[in-house]
Amino acid sequence: MAQFSTSDIAAYAVVLLGTIVYFTRGVYWGVAKEKTFASSYPGTKRNKPAKTRNIVEKLEESNKDCVVFYGSQTGTAEDYASRLAKEGKSRFGLETMVADLADYDYDNLDALPKGKVVMFVLATYGEGEPTDNAVDFYEFIAGEDVSFSNSSDPPLGNLNFVAFGLGNTTYEHYNAMVRNINKALEKLGAQRIGMVGEGDDAAGTMEEDFLAWKDPMWTALANKMGLTEREAVYEPVFVITAAEGLTKDAPEVYLGEPNTMHLEGVEKGPFNAHNPYVAPITESRELFTVEGRNCLHMEIDISESNLSYQTGDHIAIWPTNPGKEVDRFLNVTGLLSKRDSVISIEPSDPTGKVPFPTPTTYDAIVRYYMEICAPVSRQFVATLAPFAPNEQAKAEMTKLGSNKESFQEQISDKCLNIAQTLEEIGGQDKWTAIPFSALIEGLNRMQPRYYSISSSSRVQKSKISITAVVESTHIPGRTDALKGVTTNYLLALKQMQHDDRSSDSNGLSYHLTGPRNRHIGVRVPIHIRHSNFKLPTDPSKPIIMVGPGTGVAPFRGFVQERVAQMKAGENVGKTLLFFGCRKQTEDFLYLSEWEEHKKVLADKFSLITAFSREGPAKVYVQHRLQDYAKEVNELLQEKAYFYVCGDAANMAREVNTVLVKIISEQRGIPESEAEEFVKSMRTSNQYQEDVWS
Repeated sequence: MAQFSTSDIAAYAVVLLGTIVYFTRGVYWGVAKEKTFASSYPGTKRNKPAKTRNIVEKLEESNKDCVVFYGSQTGTAEDYASRLAKEGKSRFGLETMVADLADYDYDNLDALPKGKVVMFVLATYGEGEPTDNAVDFYEFIAGEDVSFSNSSDPPLGNLNFVAFGLGNTTYEHYNAMVRNINKALEKLGAQRIGMVGEGDDAAGTMEEDFLAWKDPMWTALANKMGLTEREAVYEPVFVITAAEGLTKDAPEVYLGEPNTMHLEGVEKGPFNAHNPYVAPITESRELFTVEGRNCLHMEIDISESNLSYQTGDHIAIWPTNPGKEVDRFLNVTGLLSKRDSVISIEPSDPTGKVPFPTPTTYDAIVRYYMEICAPVSRQFVATLAPFAPNEQAKAEMTKLGSNKESFQEQISDKCLNIAQTLEEIGGQDKWTAIPFSALIEGLNRMQPRYYSISSSSRVQKSKISITAVVESTHIPGRTDALKGVTTNYLLALKQMQHDDRSSDSNGLSYHLTGPRNRHIGVRVPIHIRHSNFKLPTDPSKPIIMVGPGTGVAPFRGFVQERVAQMKAGENVGKTLLFFGCRKQTEDFLYLSEWEEHKKVLADKFSLITAFSREGPAKVYVQHRLQDYAKEVNELLQEKAYFYVCGDAANMAREVNTVLVKIISEQRGIPESEAEEFVKSMRTSNQYQEDVWS
């Protein structure tokens, strides 16, 4: 046996201690500096979801009078919830907090004191479904056997609540979430204050619907709760301080990374809406043959990620803001010279959350974390008026914030973002007086964009195809085109892959190599969102697909899958695809592929086309659907599944109308009866939509 001296043992102890500190990053020894970032990011060490899941305890310990719960899928409902909480505090002195529905239990809502008020801001997702973070709450409160902590009668007679919903009239179950929750709460004895508000995304009136609802709601709430309105004074939600001693190159400073793992250069799953996988783009190509318009086909490799998808699912692309708009924003707010300064951000209220990782830099926040290119809201313009650089700008901002028509004409119709608005109103003057906290509060955090996957998981398990038109729209009253943030980012990645910088992604520039240049090769951050837009489990069932333009994306995957089923000897039903574009010589997507699929599927596959700009009259997919009325009706009688993908406001609605007409005429029944038949198809999942506004 080896003999060790005292000095040997001491030396080994030092080595062992050093090894432990290194591999634990000092978490047990106070060596590692705590990182501060929002609760939506894995590995959080502060701002975690509430320590207690008891909302009554939380309100009492934080001395709050009002909780604003949100059910949000894309961040808009969360933004409205934050705005309500802030307005309640500034106008009425109401002590408010914002809460994610997923962070709390609900069986003690009956124990809330009568002096408290609960607000619900609830988005409806898909066909009348709750958002992901509101599923448990919805199933609990709308369930048949709701059980609370007390035995009150009625169970929620103590609860005062307010409700606003975010919906889309294109869908049959418009604002179903807020309507169903309101109905369930009232059934349980809860007392609603004011009207139920409903915003319509399809009409583009969501913001105005919200503003029109909230003022009478505040009046009703003030009367009910005995609140006295005061002159609104801006109180920052966040405390922003210079991170002394830190430069942007310091390893603990976030430069656009979404979480700790990415900051430390460790790409580790599970990959999801809080933790993207930075995936290689293995192939990218242009699908259009006309100059001035772009449509991208991309193949994204997920073989090293443990991610999986099913045909019909969605891929989320995590974009970055273009350099041109980043510079514009930093310049107009007077932050251009401070772009690389490191700042720490803390909530001024313990119940608050910082929406992105910190410490970070102004440049990283504006480039990666904030939606600076989104249309600006009228309410936000009004809040910035006191910080105008001169009296003329202050008067104009006040007018725009209070006058719906002026705002529509000068800002909304031109689709101006916040920096463009400040440039327009302030002229050559910089808006240096705006507290940075106000900008964080008034702008949503950057959200991933979802695209229908245009490949079959059966055909290519480890690769995802996407099909996306690059958005570049000329707006009257603007000298530059309105650019889609994500599609132009993808275009820049495609140009990088082909070493083609001639068009410079429509005049924009992006940080394509990611924070700290860690995106080696051509890569894009992604995650997968599972969808209910699915082929029938029985491949012998006929399917009818309507997908003009890039609405054909999921149907490319559907047809690929049917070809694979046919090759495997399975019985495949009739497959009817209605596809529309402008001209067959310019934007006919995947023409050669459809021809190859026809060789395999033979008479089981029919492609019916509509070219809107080739004849004297415009022909759209709904017109071609009517042309094939007899076959469509026969297939529906054979229990065919009917799918629509594309524009919700016009195409999808008109397709629904035409289908009702076809059923009515072909079966000799009243249109009202045909409408009920189509509704029953939707209910049984025989009619499915994957649409967008």
